[in-house]
Amino acid sequence: MAEVFPSLNAPTWPGTLTRLGLWLIVAGAVLAAVSGPLNRFGVTGFAPALLTLAVGTLLLVLGALFAIVGFLVANSKGTPIPKGMAALAILLALVLLGYLLSWLRAGMGVPPIHEVSTDVDAPPPFVAIAPIRAAIPNLNPAEYVAEQAGRAGKISVPEAQRKAYPDIQPLQLALPPDQAFARVEQAVKELGWEIVASVPAEGRLEATDTTRFFGFKDDVVVRLRAEGGGTRVDVRSKSRVGVGDAGANAARVRKLLALVAAGS
Repeated sequence: MAEVFPSLNAPTWPGTLTRLGLWLIVAGAVLAAVSGPLNRFGVTGFAPALLTLAVGTLLLVLGALFAIVGFLVANSKGTPIPKGMAALAILLALVLLGYLLSWLRAGMGVPPIHEVSTDVDAPPPFVAIAPIRAAIPNLNPAEYVAEQAGRAGKISVPEAQRKAYPDIQPLQLALPPDQAFARVEQAVKELGWEIVASVPAEGRLEATDTTRFFGFKDDVVVRLRAEGGGTRVDVRSKSRVGVGDAGANAARVRKLLALVAAGS
């Protein structure tokens, strides 16, 4: 009889566990999806948004584990479950967790610093952006901070940058400063950054880059100076919040310099 109707003797707990996993996956996906907009649109702020993401990630992990165990046992024991829905939910959870894991991996192996400059001896200063940052409480200071507190004590920002990002160097253009400035300004526009100040006479351009998901605002200042018959371009990028930047500022500087060097 058990062979003809295997589900009659099948345990019910795998189905219950699978359904619980599905609900946890849905809840985790919702929390992960809203965590960025919560900060981007000023609903909660930085810390609560990150906590929301952390809780959503935890629910995704638990949901995936419950759903996978329930799914496998239900299949082996003949417990009736919505297999298509369960498989889709498990796939969704694994894809989201993989994407979130890529964020975590991006922060591994890079120093916990939140600014990068092509000139660490005389970093380009923020001028127009400095009062903007000063008016918002609890932001990283606009001034270049050569030492940051780390888990193992003080971190020398210039030394950490040189070791982690040796390729972050000034760009030399075989162009006069006015033409070089126009190229930099065009590149900044192509990247979609908000130009806060554009002062060709001083060779200074300041801009703000807003990340798409969380809406983090990082500030950039570009300094151009005549040198060696051409123009030297220095770039400094600094996060407004956070101790580390997971390499975001270095990536931003590389992207801008690559566009400028390519003549875009």
